[in-house]
Amino acid sequence: MQFNAIQIILVAVWAFIVGIDQFDFLESLYQPIVTGAVIGAILGDLQTGLVVGGTYQLMAIGNMPVGGAQPPNAVIGGVMAAVFAVASGLETEQAVALAFPFAVMGQYFVTLLFTAMSPMMSAADKLAEKGDTKGIVRLNYLAMGILGVLFAIVCVGGLLGGSALGTTLQEFSDKYQWFMDGLGAAGGMMRFVGFATLLRIMLSNDLWGFYFAGFAIAVIMDSIEATAKSTLLLTAFIGIAIAMYDFQTRVAIRQNAGSGNGGGDEDGI
Repeated sequence: MQFNAIQIILVAVWAFIVGIDQFDFLESLYQPIVTGAVIGAILGDLQTGLVVGGTYQLMAIGNMPVGGAQPPNAVIGGVMAAVFAVASGLETEQAVALAFPFAVMGQYFVTLLFTAMSPMMSAADKLAEKGDTKGIVRLNYLAMGILGVLFAIVCVGGLLGGSALGTTLQEFSDKYQWFMDGLGAAGGMMRFVGFATLLRIMLSNDLWGFYFAGFAIAVIMDSIEATAKSTLLLTAFIGIAIAMYDFQTRVAIRQNAGSGNGGGDEDGI
C-alpha cells in the first residue's frame, strides 16, 4: 500500500501531538486505542485501526514509567501496529507482535532524549533564580517541541519503512506461515500479560469477589446471542451500578457516624 503526501503529513502531525501528550498534556490522546483509530482513519481503514489499537491497549495498559525506567513506548508501538495491519493486511495479533520492536526502539529513543535533556533542568533553575518566567516557558516549549519532532520522525520513518516492507512481509507470511502463527500467539498473549500487570497493581483482597463475579457475568452474557454483542457495555453498566451503590453506602455510614446517630438501647443496639 502506497501512502500519499497528505497521509504522511497527517501521521507526522498526529505523532507530534501524541508524543507531547504522553508526557505533558496527559489528555490520553496518546493511548493506543485512540492512536490506532486515528491512524486507521488517516490510512483509510478506521475499523482495523480501532481493533488493533484496542488490542495494543490491552497489552500496554499495565505499562508505566517508574522513575527513569521507560517501558516500551505505546505511542510508537500503537502507530506501527495500525500501519502493519492496514498496509500489509496482517492479522491483528501478528501486527501487534511486529510492532513491538518499534515500541522498544521508541523506549530507547525516549530514554536517550531525556538523558540528553537533563542539563536543561539546571538552566531552568538559573532562570527561576532570575525570575525569568518567559525563559522558563520558552525552555518548556523547546523541550516539548524536541520530543514531538522525535516521535514524528520515528513514526514517519516506520510508516515509510512499513510501506516498503508490506509486500515482503506478505510474501514472508505466506511462505513461513508457522512463524506468523507464532507471532500471532505471542501477540495474543501480550494483551493478557499487560492486563495481568495492571491487575497486580490494582487488585486487593477486597476486590477479588468483584473480579470473579464480573468474569462470570461476561462469560454468561457472551454465550447468549441476544447479549453477546453488548457484553462489554452491559458488564460496564453492572460495574458502575455496584460502584455507585458502594459509594453511596459508605457516604451514608460516614454521615451517620459523624452525626452521632448510632442508635440507642431502644433500637436494640
